[in-house]
Amino acid sequence: MNTYNRFPITVDKAKGGYVWDIDGTKYLDFTAGIATCNLGHVPDVVKDSITSQLEKVWHCSNLYQIAPQQQLADLLTANSCLDQVFFCNSGAEANEAAIKLVRANNPNNRHIVAFRQSFHGRTLAALSATGQKKLHSGFEPLMQGFTFLTYNDFDSLNVLKENPPAAVMLELVQGEGGVIPAEQSWVEELVQVCTNAGILIMIDEIQTGMGRTGTFFAYEQYGFEPDIVTLAKGLGSGFPIGAMLAKDGTANAFQPGSHGSTFGGNPLATAAGIATVTEMTQSNILENCGQMSEMLFAELKNLQAEYSFIKLIRGKGLLIGIIVDGQAIQIVKAAIKENLLVTMAGQNVVRILPPLNVTAEDVSLFCEQFRNVLQTVSEKFYINE
Repeated sequence: MNTYNRFPITVDKAKGGYVWDIDGTKYLDFTAGIATCNLGHVPDVVKDSITSQLEKVWHCSNLYQIAPQQQLADLLTANSCLDQVFFCNSGAEANEAAIKLVRANNPNNRHIVAFRQSFHGRTLAALSATGQKKLHSGFEPLMQGFTFLTYNDFDSLNVLKENPPAAVMLELVQGEGGVIPAEQSWVEELVQVCTNAGILIMIDEIQTGMGRTGTFFAYEQYGFEPDIVTLAKGLGSGFPIGAMLAKDGTANAFQPGSHGSTFGGNPLATAAGIATVTEMTQSNILENCGQMSEMLFAELKNLQAEYSFIKLIRGKGLLIGIIVDGQAIQIVKAAIKENLLVTMAGQNVVRILPPLNVTAEDVSLFCEQFRNVLQTVSEKFYINE
């Protein structure tokens, strides 16, 4: 169906930080499948885990115990402040599960506060929780029970005090909304308000989780413990899987029959997740993410000094937004001609998402290619500057 504006590239194979099209052209991929292939394309450890599981069982349904599912749940709870896990197949499904869990905890209060410019998915409840009117258009009436406040705005927190919702739902870096990090002081005030009023804190880590911002979860950098966290994207290194994690006191509101998924937590998906989480937690990949982030931010700042149409560089870890005075799509298209893949986060934001194990050599290559892209765009669209 006509639901995607696709670029004229047909990817035939991929490995590490590179993809090749059907004509054999090689591209440096700084999209990582939109923050999904955090270990690079076709990582050997994940490939081996899935291949091994293929010889055993692919699907048996959640009527029975699934050993890889339990193993992955143990890994996720051991590396977080959460206690229980529900597995599904995508980020939108994880957020749907989280919304249901909030309602199960609060039968007399269905109200959830989210934030403008947020993105939580395209299924109906997740879309209703998304603070972007352009995505709502044509799909009304949306699910009731959501109110949107201004992100990083202290005055908006007064609404939580005056009319406490059942939960607050937010990203700690708004990804699709423009790569906007939450301010530390604002998060601290938000958490204090929620704690005082007994408001559940639900963090959407679908894009920021699995090491993308330099820690396994982004919430670790803000010094608090959420009640619910949702995961997907990088959890399976490209194999479809989602997860909703919660603390015992919150998770126990679900009982058998409260929620379910035919394919959620299936042996193949959880085998991919086990290998991904194990590699993420037992290698130096998070350290590498931090080092390459510093290198990239420094190089991008240098480019900003050269090209005045770059207005701001922001983000965390290897989730980076380049705000431009103009249309980001022109840069994305020019990059393709330079054999470089980048993506967008709104009309004027170029989003950079390399794999977390990106090398210094590939960062240098990116900077060289991106400089050529900026020069091309400058000459074509900013000739009078």
